[in-house]
Amino acid sequence: MSFAIGVEHIKNKENIGTLLRSAYCFGASLVFTVGRRYHRQSSDTVQAPRHIPLIHFACWEDFRVHQWPEWNLVAVEIVDSAVDLAKFDHPRSAIYVLGPEDGSISRQVLEWPNVRKVQIQSRFCLNVATAGSIVMWHRQSQHGVTAGHVLDSERG
Repeated sequence: MSFAIGVEHIKNKENIGTLLRSAYCFGASLVFTVGRRYHRQSSDTVQAPRHIPLIHFACWEDFRVHQWPEWNLVAVEIVDSAVDLAKFDHPRSAIYVLGPEDGSISRQVLEWPNVRKVQIQSRFCLNVATAGSIVMWHRQSQHGVTAGHVLDSERG
C-alpha cells in the first residue's frame, strides 16, 4: 500500500515543509516537487527528507520519464470530472499530485490518460499542505495503515 505525494510549482515555501511533515506522519513512500525547488523549512519539524525520499522534477516531462507505471496518478483538483473525496476509492499504489496555491495543476497533467481526479468539498480553496494532509488522512482511514503501523481496526 504505497503512495507518493507531490506538488507543482509550490508558491509558499512553508507549505512544502508542512506537506513533508504530514507525508511522513501518514506513511508516504516519497514526496516530490515539480517546477520550483524545495528549500528546508522550519515547518518540517520531523525533517522528513531524512526519513523518506524527496525528489525534484524540473518539469512534467521529467516526471513522466521517471514515473512508476504501475502506480495510479491521482490529481487533487477542483474540476467538473473530479470525484468527491468522501466517495473516492484510493488505489493500492498511488501518486497524488497537488497544484500550486494560486493556480491549478497543469492542463497537460489533467489530460493525461488514466489520471483519476479527486476534489475536497469545501466552501473555498484549501491551503495546498492542508489539502494534501486531508487526502492522506482519508487514504489512511480507508486502508488502515500508516508509517508501517497497523491500526487497532486491523489487529486480530
